[in-house]
Amino acid sequence: AIRDPLSGRAYVYQAMRVTGAGDIWKEVSQTIPGKLPQRVISKKAAQGYSSYGNQIGLATTLVKEIHHSGYTAKRLEIGAVVGAVKAENVRRESPAPGDVILMFGGRTGRDGIGGATGSSKEHNEGSLESCGSEVQKGNAPEERKIQRLFRRPEVTRLIKKSNDFGAGGVCVAIGELTDGLDIWLDKVPVKYSGLNATEIAISESQERMSVVVEAKDREEFERYCREENLEVTHVANVSDSGRMRMYYGDRCVCDLSRAFIDSAGATHYAKACIGPVANGFPQNHFKGTNLTAKFHDMLSHPNICSQKGLVEMFDATIGRSTVLMPYGGRRQASETQVSVQKLPVDGYTETASMMAFGFNPTISSWSPYHGAAYAVAEACAKVVAAGGRYERMRFSYQEYFEKMTSDPHSWGKPMSALLGALKMQMELGLPSIGGKDSMSGTFGNMSVPPTLVAFGITPVKAGNVISTDFKAGDRIYLASHTPLKNGMPDCAQLSSMWKGIEDAIAAGKVKAAWAIGEGGVAEALCKMGFGNNIGAVISLTEYELFRYSYGSILLESDCDLDIPGCRMLGKLVRDPELTVNGNSMSLSELENIYLSRHSKIYAQTAEAATPVCPAAEKIEAAKARRSVKTMRYPGGKVERPIVYIPVFPGTNCDYDSAKAFRKAGAEVRLGVFCNRDAADVQASIKRMKEAISSCHILALAGGFSSGDEPDGSGKFIASVLTNAEIAAAVDALLDRGGLILGICNGFQALVKSGLLPYGRSGKLCKES
Repeated sequence: AIRDPLSGRAYVYQAMRVTGAGDIWKEVSQTIPGKLPQRVISKKAAQGYSSYGNQIGLATTLVKEIHHSGYTAKRLEIGAVVGAVKAENVRRESPAPGDVILMFGGRTGRDGIGGATGSSKEHNEGSLESCGSEVQKGNAPEERKIQRLFRRPEVTRLIKKSNDFGAGGVCVAIGELTDGLDIWLDKVPVKYSGLNATEIAISESQERMSVVVEAKDREEFERYCREENLEVTHVANVSDSGRMRMYYGDRCVCDLSRAFIDSAGATHYAKACIGPVANGFPQNHFKGTNLTAKFHDMLSHPNICSQKGLVEMFDATIGRSTVLMPYGGRRQASETQVSVQKLPVDGYTETASMMAFGFNPTISSWSPYHGAAYAVAEACAKVVAAGGRYERMRFSYQEYFEKMTSDPHSWGKPMSALLGALKMQMELGLPSIGGKDSMSGTFGNMSVPPTLVAFGITPVKAGNVISTDFKAGDRIYLASHTPLKNGMPDCAQLSSMWKGIEDAIAAGKVKAAWAIGEGGVAEALCKMGFGNNIGAVISLTEYELFRYSYGSILLESDCDLDIPGCRMLGKLVRDPELTVNGNSMSLSELENIYLSRHSKIYAQTAEAATPVCPAAEKIEAAKARRSVKTMRYPGGKVERPIVYIPVFPGTNCDYDSAKAFRKAGAEVRLGVFCNRDAADVQASIKRMKEAISSCHILALAGGFSSGDEPDGSGKFIASVLTNAEIAAAVDALLDRGGLILGICNGFQALVKSGLLPYGRSGKLCKES
């Protein structure tokens, strides 16, 4: 997901993760033969994504796992990222004979061979043995280097065309760049010896890129790569032959005509039959003998209960651009329905991107056509409720269906879903800009539910964004959508209603809003109240409380709202109680139900540490008072202090830290510490020493140095700080009144180096 926008020279700054799992609460003894337990798959997948995303420094502000028995067949793992680049810094030109193709980033191995096709295979009990080698091995710190490289406009202006190494490896990443190519496979850097020509050509090892540059620009581009600590190799030339030729040593191992490649092989045909839709639109049927019991059942539903323990595995603040946190309100307890990030600029901006998704597996299983239509409606409603304008949205779809067979009904399901999405796009005037498919979600006789997830994005001014938590405005309104007789969304009604809500939010008349989802209005009332512990008193029929009402929006306001289809339901109260039709329910009791189910798998709180005795606390407090010092900078006044931020392998808070210092009035100097070989390290030591000697503040930014290896994060940075030349420069900085700041790995490095608490690197503790 990150490498695709990189091909467009875009810096990725925003992410959303949507997954599908079976019953993660099932006992391990009930695991299907040939499968791992669902809870193991769910937890390991979350660890994989969060590890990579957190290491590379990508803010993931919306995480949702959808539970459906069909995803036991094959897990759903999708999502979306957003990248940005100034248009003036991107060239899009056709390669010309004489241009060179450079490959840079990670080296090539056997991992990932056949991975792209493997992801869409039908699985069986033998898949674990036969498909394990298809999985690519990630290297987030290496890809972070590529992100830094492509964020430099002087670099991207040299690139005529770029491609990432994904499906097909060298064959595709380089092979599709232009019509005529001569590729030297033996020049491709490899992780280890023994790879043959075919393995090098089709390996899908990650964190590599290929670019076309003019021959005259090759040396300059390679210099920039080395400055960012990246290995770069000249692996191909553009020719006028009209053929893709691959060489391994003196031997030509592949020689294909471009016309043959472009033919895409034989034409394929399939018959599709869209089956009838059963009568009766699906609805929730929450269990309980009274209204309170039904609220409890609703809040413990797998797709409605809190997933906070899962969400908090992902870094939502990295990049210093987050507008809405995953949970809002004073108590950080009201779910956020959209992902909103400001664009990654060096200065200040109000421009942000707002992204939302829509999908309900129950509706899609009943009718893929209706399911896709309501996925679009849900994504639009979430954007409208957060202060965006649906008219400016652009969509990307991700689809996931059973194995396609000779039965035309199997092809009818994805066709039906695509028609449903297209119907909504045509009626709402919303274009799609991309999509991704992954068929064969089948294991034995089990298949995934028909899945088409709609991802929508729009630009928005950050100041216009509102959150979901009640803020004690005195009125609650429901802008309600009524479907057409055939069960499809009424787009004319939705358009009129949404535009009215957009105008009301822009005018400051709406304080909070929630797009009605799987739990209906009942879910909205609870989740909006949890954030600030604000109760409500409303009247609404039980059917309307719990029904699927996608497109509808619950609103908080302190004034009259003149919005089509909008009516007042009740009012907010300071007491933390929800009163519906005269039935009072404690918000704390509702919240406990909401939190309890998912926390059995994903803990939301850590176990309490051993309590410290009061006497020990008094002793520590006394020590702290004695150690406080007042320092006065001994040098002359400086209008703009110079801050030096070294960028080590794994550092990912460099841009965040630089922006904060610049906002405070400092001049910031960034320096990449290169370590590809011994000469690189020595040169980096020299540059770092000079930078420390001319700065007022040394800031060690956060990140995951050396991949956050288990025996000690920050160890690599600490080893640099204790180098004799660097240690002398740091001591001199402190002696002249300079300051040092360490964050995350940087702070750990200060401790490991001895700078904390001793004030000198390498000093040993002589106290008992």
